[in-house]
Amino acid sequence: MSGEGAMRLQRFLALCGLASRRACEQLITDGRVEVNGRVVTELGTRVDPAHDKVAVDGGSVRAPARRWYVALHKPQGVVCTAEDPAGRPRAVDLVAAVPARLFPVGRLDEDSAGLLLLTNDGDFAQRVAHPRFEVPKVYRVVVKGEPDPAALAKLREGIWLAEGKTAPARVQVLRQTRQFTTLAITLREGKNRELRRMLARVELPVTRLLRIAVGPVKLGSLKRGEWRMLAPGEVQALAGGGERAAAASWGARPRTRTPPRHRSTRPRKR
Repeated sequence: MSGEGAMRLQRFLALCGLASRRACEQLITDGRVEVNGRVVTELGTRVDPAHDKVAVDGGSVRAPARRWYVALHKPQGVVCTAEDPAGRPRAVDLVAAVPARLFPVGRLDEDSAGLLLLTNDGDFAQRVAHPRFEVPKVYRVVVKGEPDPAALAKLREGIWLAEGKTAPARVQVLRQTRQFTTLAITLREGKNRELRRMLARVELPVTRLLRIAVGPVKLGSLKRGEWRMLAPGEVQALAGGGERAAAASWGARPRTRTPPRHRSTRPRKR
């Protein structure tokens, strides 16, 4: 399992498009990965792709010939998991026309909608989703009532959750009525359901949550269920991490590609 081309097993699995590097680590510790016919559970294991045979759940894996980077408008009610025993619609089902096995970059919970990136490039997913790279993600959130300045100040300073204090959020009031307030909130982390939990702590019930941007990639005019390929400049900016992604200039706006005509923009229940 060594040689000049050797690399960590989890990185190899990510390069093969199985999942993000963190998710590939879970595959290893769960005992689902074999190297040369032997189950491996040590994360420090190194493999040489030119000589070692790697399998996951009994199926051999290899690096894909092409990297795919997709922006999807995920509808509410669609899950980001690779498998769902309940048979709910999955995000990967909406991009089935792509001739590659894709996985979501990070998560967007079932009750939320908006921009979701999918890829078969594990290193790219790691650069975009891991909190240490601080790629900004922008949400348009509708909450009940009129938030008082103290609640907004707490969001901007950081909120204490079970796993610790969140990073400061950027918060802007877009529209306000007596019944509802629309906020634009920018986060640079990716904790599970982080934004909903932050708003719950300051007693702001969420009625709608839409992610509208990830770094330089915007939801734009994509309708629910529609997707497009990322432009090369978008991929490069995201792969460069948070500061590069945040500072990236838009330049020419990439054309939006919708799903093939035979595919509905609404996910079918399975």
